[in-house]
Amino acid sequence: MLLVEGEIGGKKYQEPFSKGILSKSLVRSEVEPGKAYEIAVEIEQSFEKEGTTVVSIVDLINTVKERLEQENPMLAKKYLTWKSIRRSEDPLIILIGGASGIGTSSISFELANKLGIKNMLSTDMIREVMRKMVSKELCPTLFESSYTAADALTTPSPPEFDKTLVGFKEHVSTVSVGLNGVVERAIKEGISIVIEGVHIVPGFIDDELLDTPNVHLFVLSLSDEEIHKSRFYSRCRQLWARRPLKRYLKHFGDIRKTHDYIVGEAHKYSVPVIENIDVTNTIDSMIEHIIEKKQKEQLLNETK
Repeated sequence: MLLVEGEIGGKKYQEPFSKGILSKSLVRSEVEPGKAYEIAVEIEQSFEKEGTTVVSIVDLINTVKERLEQENPMLAKKYLTWKSIRRSEDPLIILIGGASGIGTSSISFELANKLGIKNMLSTDMIREVMRKMVSKELCPTLFESSYTAADALTTPSPPEFDKTLVGFKEHVSTVSVGLNGVVERAIKEGISIVIEGVHIVPGFIDDELLDTPNVHLFVLSLSDEEIHKSRFYSRCRQLWARRPLKRYLKHFGDIRKTHDYIVGEAHKYSVPVIENIDVTNTIDSMIEHIIEKKQKEQLLNETK
């Protein structure tokens, strides 16, 4: 039996080599499923042929990299990227913000699947929990949608301010209390998670949490308003959809205001803004940012 030897906290351990686990890693590196299993079998057989019974994780990764380079150097690069993220000792916490209809839900699902993260959460869920704890009289904007929160304002906004954005910011500020609590808990418990939603806005999340290793914040955008509007048609035509298209279209102007505000705050706080036209490109851009940040953190620790 071929064993794989690793190390955690200075202690070594051994576990049986698994073609299935290796295949999953390769698939997440965009290797076709059939080819991924074929490569896993080849690698196991090559070690057995050499008479190897125990292989270190480092040697295994290098062997996989060399084999992938024969197929496509880009696959090898993506595999190393994947392993670099997964081998981190810190939990991976990814926050994805963006206006309604921009695609945060779809991207969070794809990214979590790509990175092997099992936990996902929408800020809409956080809002629903908070609605059970806070009365409508105490916090009326919480009981509106993000883009209609202005309708629940009890104090008139100054004429020089945009009413939609005043309501939106109050709405986000309230939900951010719960959001910050979830992120803080995930860090303490060492839980990797992807959180998405319109309430993830730069400036409303505690800086201390964002400065924690492996906590990453992204904002999605769509510069083309027509493409943005078409996303609502795609979303609402699903049989399981509960959200009426007419409501979105009626408030599309308000939704675009929140979009521009979120993107503006992202630029203000130097948060990566990703144009969400193509799912693959969006995911690749996020992973590249995660790797770059990780490399900078490692370089900084080495110079201390």
